[in-house]
Amino acid sequence: MKSRMLAIGLALVSACYPPQFTVASATHKAEPTKFTVRVENISSPEGMTASNGQKFPFALSPGMFVLSDKEGPLFTEAKPARKNGLEMQAEDGDPSGLVAALVAMHHSSNLHGVFNTPIGAMAAGPIRPGDSYEFTVTAAPGMKFFMTQMFGQSNDWFYAPSANGIALFDSKGKPLNGDVTDQFVLWDAGTEKDEEIGIGPNQGPRQKGTNTGEDEHGVVHRVNDPRWTGKNAEFFRITITPEAGM
Repeated sequence: MKSRMLAIGLALVSACYPPQFTVASATHKAEPTKFTVRVENISSPEGMTASNGQKFPFALSPGMFVLSDKEGPLFTEAKPARKNGLEMQAEDGDPSGLVAALVAMHHSSNLHGVFNTPIGAMAAGPIRPGDSYEFTVTAAPGMKFFMTQMFGQSNDWFYAPSANGIALFDSKGKPLNGDVTDQFVLWDAGTEKDEEIGIGPNQGPRQKGTNTGEDEHGVVHRVNDPRWTGKNAEFFRITITPEAGM
């Protein structure tokens, strides 16, 4: 599928909220550390080939992040997707519902946010091969990092860490520094029946509108597809880097 079609499809979600990111700050007594999070689409520009010979690119939607000292703030494995906006993120690449749910729960506004504008772009949109997102968070020891992004060519697949999240500090309080790509899992939200990746008519780049496709009435579970599972490093790279001197 040409990248232009992907842009048109996922642009539907970009219109739902303006370009932004939120700086998160933990409220612990320990000295906070500022981290830069970078999400890069390193997939092949040649894309993938569907069973009908159609080419399509790998793409990641705008996403959201949250800092929490608890497990599973956004979803629970083997349970139906919560009514918290996860379906919007997984099906349409729109993270605004997840953030709205956190706001409704009075979650501190400095502990969550949206990232939706590729580096160098003038407007919100997905990242295609060669594109990147970058944003910052500030946290103190004890806080864990959670993040969600839609697998753009799917019906309701998304990338996120496990329920344990990603620890931003070790047991001695040393901040995390490096590649965390392998700590992300490809999840199926269980909200919409799957079609063949890259050509399904109810997938982001091809669907007629948001929230289309046949309901699945399933549970959140790990994707078990050898074409995609365990191959994060072939498609994207996520690094977390602490700011020196903090």
